[in-house]
Amino acid sequence: MLLTFAGNVLAGNAPRPYFLTNFTYNTTCLEDSVEFTITDNTAGIDSVKWYFLSPPVLDKDSSDLIRGAKYKYPAPGTYTVTLKVYRNGVEDLTTMPVTIVARRGIDFGPPNLTLCENTPYDLVVPADPAATFTWFVGEDTIRNATNIHPVTEAATYYVAYNGCKELDSVNIFYSPIPTLDLGPNRTMCTGELLTLDATAQNATYRWSTGETTPTIVVSGGNQTYSVTASVAGCGDYTDQVTINFTGPAYPFSLGPDTLLCPGETVILDAARPEATGYNWNTGSRNPAINVRNSGDYSVFVTINGICDVLDTINVRYSRLRDFSLGNDTTLCYPNFLVLSADHGTGNYLWQDGSDQATYHVDSSGYYYVRVQIGRCVESDTIRVDFQDSLRVNLGEDTTLCIGETLLLRPRGAGTNFKWQDSTSVPTFRVTDPGIYAIVAQNVCNRATDSVNVYFEDCDCSLLFPTAFSPNGDGRNDYFRPIYRCQLGAYKLSIYNRWGDFIFYTTDPAVSWNGLHNGKPASLGTYVWVVEYVDAMRNKKYAKQGTITLIR
Repeated sequence: MLLTFAGNVLAGNAPRPYFLTNFTYNTTCLEDSVEFTITDNTAGIDSVKWYFLSPPVLDKDSSDLIRGAKYKYPAPGTYTVTLKVYRNGVEDLTTMPVTIVARRGIDFGPPNLTLCENTPYDLVVPADPAATFTWFVGEDTIRNATNIHPVTEAATYYVAYNGCKELDSVNIFYSPIPTLDLGPNRTMCTGELLTLDATAQNATYRWSTGETTPTIVVSGGNQTYSVTASVAGCGDYTDQVTINFTGPAYPFSLGPDTLLCPGETVILDAARPEATGYNWNTGSRNPAINVRNSGDYSVFVTINGICDVLDTINVRYSRLRDFSLGNDTTLCYPNFLVLSADHGTGNYLWQDGSDQATYHVDSSGYYYVRVQIGRCVESDTIRVDFQDSLRVNLGEDTTLCIGETLLLRPRGAGTNFKWQDSTSVPTFRVTDPGIYAIVAQNVCNRATDSVNVYFEDCDCSLLFPTAFSPNGDGRNDYFRPIYRCQLGAYKLSIYNRWGDFIFYTTDPAVSWNGLHNGKPASLGTYVWVVEYVDAMRNKKYAKQGTITLIR
């Protein structure tokens, strides 16, 4: 139990602004260590002092724990707890009374009590007009109660006087009211076995035969059988039945117990030429029934109107019922997935020939399994996709010459992305200065990047052709820049449309001749990226564009 109070502030003789520092305590029992906890935000508190007795006894009851403190009181009584709080060097005092009481030593009697369902019952403890009562019922707490508590559910019950929780408790259980029915009187054919069942919850048994088990088996003679079931909390319940045996023996069987595969049904047929009546435990009076659920099925068959024969068959469904590998899923590297088809002893075959009951998945693809248990076969397929975490990169901030354009490519953005203007174009053409950004996401993460593009009137600009034909005719055979300034550092890179590296040089006098790995490159459009420094002004430039290779 947690009790919360707002204390009285002691501000001395002169009034001044103060904070009210609320705190709680968890018990009022003499034998327990009382825990005091500040419930206010402690962020602005420099330090605290707790005084558990009034006047304080510094060597026994002082503590400087900011969040809370503990104290075990020496005797019953009402004590004053003082909390001294410093905020920015300013002191505030909060006081609170706490009444410590001794436990009453309540005894609920036996630790376990069984009641009959729907039977009213009250737990009663000694009354005290000066006391407050709290009952603890399982996980629930009932405050402002009385010394009498009506029991309404199976649970463990405690009681507290004035917040002091008693040590003793009682566990309440319920017995359902039994339906004791040994069935109608019967005449069985000679040699038949009949089980009489008096099973009830929380019961003991006394049969007229002297047996004390829930069931007995009768097999001959003419006799009346009676049973008394004593159900805890409910009392005694009795029933009786007369069983006679007559006529010749008649062999009868529904067949062996049956295991069905998912979706199957079975017809249980009790028809016999000599039969004059049928009585199934399902209530059917027909010679045969169609079974589509697991369970025990029994039938009394009356032979020639003289006596009954009985048989029971158990119908079960294979463990493969409702078999599935689960829904298609997407995972992030480096996670993995373990697919389980484990249904016990059986034969398993996965798409790659593996024969284990489980399969470790760490790459994208379709995964299939065929499971056979007995004569039952089931299969399922699941699609698993793996994705990488996105790492978007638009490159470095760039300065362009007025009139030039820049194509931004969403490298590492995957397929689901948007530019700063909410478009999703594969490349973004920059013609004006500003900040350009991209946001991309997949199931693994969300990634962003931005680049600042500047424009200026360039004194040192490089001009590149938009197409060239390296066919050896002496015209446009090479791709190189034209410039009229002194260059410092220089780097030219060329990529094909799939982003593969084709050509690189750090010498502006070196041209691309249209070859890649010593062979003519494919016709088409290529992307070039150049970085260079104006040696006279020590300015750095970065540009990119496209060049079309023709013949």
